Amino acid sequence: MSSPAPISEPSVPQANATKKPSEHLRRIVGTPPGPVVKFVTRFVFAFLTWLSPASRDALARFVGNLAYTLRIRRRVVMDNLAHALPEKTDAERRDIARGAYINMSRVVIESLPSGDRLPPDWAEQGIEGTEAWEALKARVASGKGALLVTAHFGNWELLGDTMVRLGVPLSALVRPLKGALNTRIAENRLHMGAGLIYPRGAIQEITESVERGESCFVLLDQALPAKAAVFVPFFGRLASTTPALAVAAQRTGAPVFVVMSVRNGKPGARLRMEVEGPILPPAPGECEDPITEHTARVTAALERCIRKYPHQWMWLHRRWKVQPPTSATDAKS
Repeated sequence: MSSPAPISEPSVPQANATKKPSEHLRRIVGTPPGPVVKFVTRFVFAFLTWLSPASRDALARFVGNLAYTLRIRRRVVMDNLAHALPEKTDAERRDIARGAYINMSRVVIESLPSGDRLPPDWAEQGIEGTEAWEALKARVASGKGALLVTAHFGNWELLGDTMVRLGVPLSALVRPLKGALNTRIAENRLHMGAGLIYPRGAIQEITESVERGESCFVLLDQALPAKAAVFVPFFGRLASTTPALAVAAQRTGAPVFVVMSVRNGKPGARLRMEVEGPILPPAPGECEDPITEHTARVTAALERCIRKYPHQWMWLHRRWKVQPPTSATDAKS
């Protein structure tokens, strides 16, 4: 594997580099915390902000190891790993599981502080997939948005922060949020300059955002109810997945890129980017269901990255909990 190229400063027009999402996308929808919880968590967030990056790292490792030791959702994690990575030994899967707990703890602790959450040398962490990155920058420089896909991998929150700093205006597709932690994360998303698109009317919002020059950021690795999903292969099993990305690509003609943040083994929130794309939809007449096929192609790109760095994905999620209808399963057999 070639060494990652350094991340250059944004070479997109200054108007795009400073552009903010439409005002109606800068709102938080969901259930806010109660007054007592809000009061208590204010001190927690202040404490995390006060900690040094090294101390946050140590705290995250402690919390992750503790959650693993206490077997919190461990059955889900180990079942996921047994199905997804049967070629691994039990010891290897346990090591991956522990890493997943630690990574999840790091994401939370790195994402909650206020102020500058990225290290001073964030732009020196490098990028793999420079050709894809140049294609994405060219799209942004043209004044049009792209469709960006990632997963609960590395630190997806700080990935969004990095993209905005590099001059890619973003609006993220999100669900209505509950509780103090999720509210804080949403606040930090708005603070870094991203917009928030909620499920109701999402396709139209994405279409309009792309036309305005904003790229839409989608986490494509969450299970959905069967009636709202398409089912595509993911680690050898069909997984319910939102078709919104592929539908938006079909309507807008915007290119689709997979962008992942990868921890590079250094302390603190030091993450390089890996970019793949554009991932093209099927040609007209190539298949019966172009939306599902395009979703499958993008999901396969996510899987390729997760297989390279399995410790960094959120195996705690019940990704395969929604089963496809019998007819869909038979069709894939």
